[in-house]
Amino acid sequence: MGPIKRAEMGEVWPGVEPGHGPGDLGSATLAPTDPVAVRSYQTFCLTYTVGLFGLDDTGGIMVGLRWVSDGGALQIEDSAAMNYVTARSSTGVPLELFVEPYGFRPWTLPIRITVKGGYLCAGDTIQITFGDTTGGGPGMRMQTIAEPALEFRVSVDACATGNFSVIDQRLSVPVVAGPPAVWRVVGPGLRRPGERFAIGIRVEDAWGNPALADWNGLSLASETIQGLPDVLPAGTPAARIDGLTAPKGVHHVHLLDGAGQVIATSNSIVVRAGDDAGYWGDLHGQSGETVGIGTIDEYMTFARDIAFLDVSGHQGNDFQIKNAFWDRINQVTADLDVPGRFTVFPGYEWSGNTPVGGDHNVFFRHEGCAIRRSSHAMLEDRGDLDSDTFTLDALFDGLQGEDCVLWSHVGGRPADVGYAHDPRLKTAVEVHSNWGTFEWILTDSLALGHRVGVVANSDGHKGRPGAGPPGATEFGAYGGLTCFLAPELSRDAIFRAMRRRHHYGTSGSRIHLDVTARFDGAAALHPEDPAWSAHPPEPVTHTRMGDIVRTEALSHIEIAVEAPAGIERVDLLDGAETLTTWRPFSAEDLGGRLRVYWQGAEYRGRGRNTFWQGTLALQGAQITGMEPINQWNPERPLTQEGPDRVAFEAVTSGNFAGVELMLDRPGTLIVETNLVTGTVDIAQLGLEDHRLDAGGLDRAIVIRRLPDGQIPQSWRVSAPIAPEPGRERALWVRITTTDGHQAWSSPIYLLAEQTQPTR
Repeated sequence: MGPIKRAEMGEVWPGVEPGHGPGDLGSATLAPTDPVAVRSYQTFCLTYTVGLFGLDDTGGIMVGLRWVSDGGALQIEDSAAMNYVTARSSTGVPLELFVEPYGFRPWTLPIRITVKGGYLCAGDTIQITFGDTTGGGPGMRMQTIAEPALEFRVSVDACATGNFSVIDQRLSVPVVAGPPAVWRVVGPGLRRPGERFAIGIRVEDAWGNPALADWNGLSLASETIQGLPDVLPAGTPAARIDGLTAPKGVHHVHLLDGAGQVIATSNSIVVRAGDDAGYWGDLHGQSGETVGIGTIDEYMTFARDIAFLDVSGHQGNDFQIKNAFWDRINQVTADLDVPGRFTVFPGYEWSGNTPVGGDHNVFFRHEGCAIRRSSHAMLEDRGDLDSDTFTLDALFDGLQGEDCVLWSHVGGRPADVGYAHDPRLKTAVEVHSNWGTFEWILTDSLALGHRVGVVANSDGHKGRPGAGPPGATEFGAYGGLTCFLAPELSRDAIFRAMRRRHHYGTSGSRIHLDVTARFDGAAALHPEDPAWSAHPPEPVTHTRMGDIVRTEALSHIEIAVEAPAGIERVDLLDGAETLTTWRPFSAEDLGGRLRVYWQGAEYRGRGRNTFWQGTLALQGAQITGMEPINQWNPERPLTQEGPDRVAFEAVTSGNFAGVELMLDRPGTLIVETNLVTGTVDIAQLGLEDHRLDAGGLDRAIVIRRLPDGQIPQSWRVSAPIAPEPGRERALWVRITTTDGHQAWSSPIYLLAEQTQPTR
């Protein structure tokens, strides 16, 4: 597909123009427009032909790229560096180039070319070279994101008024994936014996884009799954294999190359009898009609056919959603929702500023509902301004009677969960996305007495719902996933799971997680939150994540994990307090496997990213092996500088990244970074972490030892929870695996007989 339709594109230009319209402002061409590869260096010539009014002295043109593009800032100072831009006029009239520090949403990477000391007449031209190489520079660096139309948006200030109006032409170039780098086999969530399911296979380039590859000779293998084909489809970046079945147990599918070597293995496919299956979703992201890239159709197609999601949704910033695009969102979700195959919800992101409540996602069960925006900040049509809800409490009031749910999240604007709350509408908080990891939004909510579930999504802007690497901009984490526990894949079943908080979130890994509770005495389940509902509770003997149970009996929390990688630790928490940490190994198992993590954020707001630069030096030990952890940007160096030294640069935004070092013997680790330094005697490290605090928001260097051998990927554990009369418990689980991923369960809420509505 080409550039997005103007009628649906959320952008604002001046309400006045010098003539009849954009056609009077001139025209432009771009060359070449052949497809280019991600992260390649290119040179483009954009030629602007002056229109009816000429171009007056101090007037000019502006060319903008989207905010989400991560090719790097344009520059005019260093001809030997990348992204060097030059411009010249056909008549020799002087031009002044200026790189705007921040443009206008979504064209926030603009360069302005101003006529200085003359003028240009109709038919004269300005030629702009993006990625000029004549001074020795490599060219213009392409973004990490493959997309059909990387657009150069041209606007003109013909009369030197300071108002730039967009021209008619839509100039773009296709950006295609790089060479294939990694294969993925994607299994479903929890299934039941005899139930048919599908797996997905895709191949990605180094930046996570779906890539084309040679499928010849590839095959699938599993000892227990029935229905795998003998021949795989070829010529596509992804394939879905339907009609598979498996008996009760834990299963895996392996992808083999022509030599019979395993090149990819699926997540654990858990099959067991029960009422519910597990359905994977990413419901939170944006396309190019607002501040992302690509069309909503491309976004949804990726979610269903490349990421192999069961559930998805679209969440554009409300102040940028035109009425025409709101209609389009509803049309697309209605067309694509197919029970049993793909469940998709209409909705939007209420994008109020943090002082009035902050970002909240709104999901409707059905199409045709009104959008109640936080503002009309980028909408010229003011006809429905009176329907806006400028504060979060006003939004809750405006949605009374609607069949919808809300989630609080942390994007550019963090939600203020203390500003307002409605337990009938708000069912969850988002603890992880491309923006980072935010456990604090859960613990803050629990401290306020809110009974919410846990979700994780991409909040992606790169058109990659369900498989969302962060690229090379300010996003610092891989996009998250939510697993919904429901009897079937349908809107009604998933919505019920949302309202009952029967779901958990992960940092992008398809970790299977069960958290249940059983009771030694009387217990009663509240099907609705008693903070607002008088619905009587129902007697139960056991319950699961998300449930609200009234009991004063001894409870037993039971946790089962099946992970695609070794289980590093399992934490059981009550609110913000860690009750117990389990590891599937003991102190006697620890060896020469050392992990160093850098983690945390500056603070909760937009500028949360922490930039790390440092070295890890060893005394009395040497490195025999090194593996990066969560190194989502391969261009940020993590380099072994000899047998006893590693240098790194990284960015974290509440999440963690790091390196695993295999050592020939224990020694001393010397950590030197731009934020903290310290020395650690490795031989003295036991099961507990050694932490070097670096201020900020949970910002630290964390050093941890692991066993040398393989760590179990399957783990079951339980713990008794003694009753505390009069006190409500919010018990939730955090899983950390050796591949750097995490999972977070929705809490089980245990209410004592005398518990008040809030803790």
